[in-house]
Amino acid sequence: MIYRKYIKRLIDIILAFIGIVLLSPIFIILIIWIKLDSEGPVLFKQRRIGKGKSEFYILKFRTMKIDTPNDMPTHLLINAESYITRAGKFLRKTSLDELPQILNILKGEMSIIGPRPALWNQYDLIKERDKYSVNGILPGLTGWAQVNGRDELPIDIKARLDGEYIKNISFALDLKIFLKTIFNVLRSEGIVEGNRDKNSTTKV
Repeated sequence: MIYRKYIKRLIDIILAFIGIVLLSPIFIILIIWIKLDSEGPVLFKQRRIGKGKSEFYILKFRTMKIDTPNDMPTHLLINAESYITRAGKFLRKTSLDELPQILNILKGEMSIIGPRPALWNQYDLIKERDKYSVNGILPGLTGWAQVNGRDELPIDIKARLDGEYIKNISFALDLKIFLKTIFNVLRSEGIVEGNRDKNSTTKV
């Protein structure tokens, strides 16, 4: 209870500050690459569902062209690959596009570990998560469902896994998810681009 209420947030703040300092050279390189690679802003903002179903704008490095339909999961796009920039392919494969969410963490809108925030219009996922009280905690940069299937998971399975996390939040579980995330990213596991299956989730 103490970990969930106090220590988890303290760890988020400390690691986020350390991340900004250590990763600042990478931020600069990626910003330059994105600007040279395609037209448009460096950062991409998107409405997401946070704690208590409050809305906030998640931050990512832009990986798609500026004419891409907004607020649409990638798996619903026809020929999604045609919208992704050259830099974006690398950023999405390595999950480096997620780095700006460090700012969301510092602002208290997200945690390092938690359920990935749903898009504001992913009503089916939001409703399914209500069954497990998932919408009652801060969303995360990575989570239990992310390391157990990521984009390949059907919505009901994803919500159930997020519910399992809610019941078992601890430092040990968060550390396990953190380490498994690094392993999965290095292997590029679970990423799905394009309209493969209407029941699958996407890289959100």
